[in-house]
This record gives sequence, C-alpha cells and structure tokens, in this order.
Amino acid sequence: MSHLALQTPLDARQRNYANKIRMASDGLLHIINDILDFSKIEAGKMQLESRPFKLETVFEQISNLMALRAESQGIELAYNIAREVPAVLVGDALRLGQILTNLVSNALKFSSGGNVVVCVEPNLTDKTHCELHVSISDEGIGMTPEQIAEMFQPFTQADASTTRRFGGTGLGLAICRHLVGMLGGRIWVESELGQGSTFHFTAQFEYDVDQRKQGVAQLAAELARYKERPILVVDDNPVARLIVQH
Repeated sequence: MSHLALQTPLDARQRNYANKIRMASDGLLHIINDILDFSKIEAGKMQLESRPFKLETVFEQISNLMALRAESQGIELAYNIAREVPAVLVGDALRLGQILTNLVSNALKFSSGGNVVVCVEPNLTDKTHCELHVSISDEGIGMTPEQIAEMFQPFTQADASTTRRFGGTGLGLAICRHLVGMLGGRIWVESELGQGSTFHFTAQFEYDVDQRKQGVAQLAAELARYKERPILVVDDNPVARLIVQH
C-alpha cells in the first residue's frame, strides 16, 4: 500500500513518511524471510526441486530487483555470462536466484559507487552435468582476513558497526552457504580491506546435451550474419564495454 501511495500526488513531508514506511517494511520482510529460511535449514525441512529453467530468466529477475537500487547508488551492475554456459539447466532456479540475490544485494550494500560484476563460467563435467562457477565482484569496503574467517557463521557480520550502519541479520551468508551445499557446490570469498570483495560459489546442475548443441548451432548461425561487419560498442563504462565487446 505504501508503494501505491507513492504513485499518487504527495507533498514532500508525506512522501518522506511513505518512503520510510516502505523501507522499514522491506527491511522487516527481509529479516522475517531470513529467519524462516534459517529455521527450515536447521530443522532439515529445506527441500530442492528439479525442473528445467532458463538461466537468462533468473538473471532477468535479479536485474529487475537490483537495477533501480544500483542506479540510485551510482553503481554499474554488469553481467558477464560465458557463452559456453548451457541456456537451459535442470535444477532449483528459485534457490539459485536466492543465492544470487543475497550476494548481489550485499555487494550493492557495501559499495558506494564503481562496478558490481557478476561472472558465470561453466565446467561441463560430463554430457549431462554442468558445474557453474559464479563470482560477484564489488569495489566496496572490503574485509580483513579475521573478518573473512567469520563470514559464513549465523548471526555474524564483519563487526558490530556493520549492523548499525548497513542493517541486516547476519543470516544471509549462512543461508547461502547451506543452499550452495545443497546444490553440490561450495562458497568462498576473496577480499582486501578498502579494495572490495569477490564472492565465489559453485553449483551443480543437469543439462540436455542435444538442446545445448541446438542452441550453439543457432548462435553460430546468428553470429555468421555479422562475421564481416564492423561493430561499434558505445557505453560510458569501461567494464560494460569489455563485456559487450566479448
């Protein structure tokens, strides 16, 4: 209702109040969802589904959720997905999206500008299984080795001031660790204080080799149309230019 109210004519004071209600509601909802998910994990009730999904759709949803926030903070949110990644995978798209949302949200939360880049690379382990290696890099506040060591523990954040300054429960990364484990992967972080952080995780999925071959053939046919043509890439961000050029 606060979202709808913000679409109506309001004076400055009313808009300020409505914005505070919306932000507080979003924050409370996030806390409740974290606690419920963590409770499910602790009780052994968290279950994964296995069905076909398009990876592109997952990233479209992440982009829709995060693009406005990134723009408001002056951050370029870019995706670099290797073309070797199968277009259609079989697994739990909801939980993959939950991991990505949490890690991208954290990258934005602890950055005040610059770039947040999500990279996806595949490891085709055999003709039916694919391991994705996903990394989320930011140019934010970074962490010390001591903070990294505590990073994936429940109710833990970098230090006491983090909760006061940025909010959150300290459950998000613990939930990600459990979900990544359920997806047959692992999660880790590389960071340096003041130099930003890169969170990595791997996850196992199945894929249809025939469908992938068909997709590769379609892509090759599409690219052949432009093989001899010069292409001009225009963007005000050098990272985005490199990704588009690739």
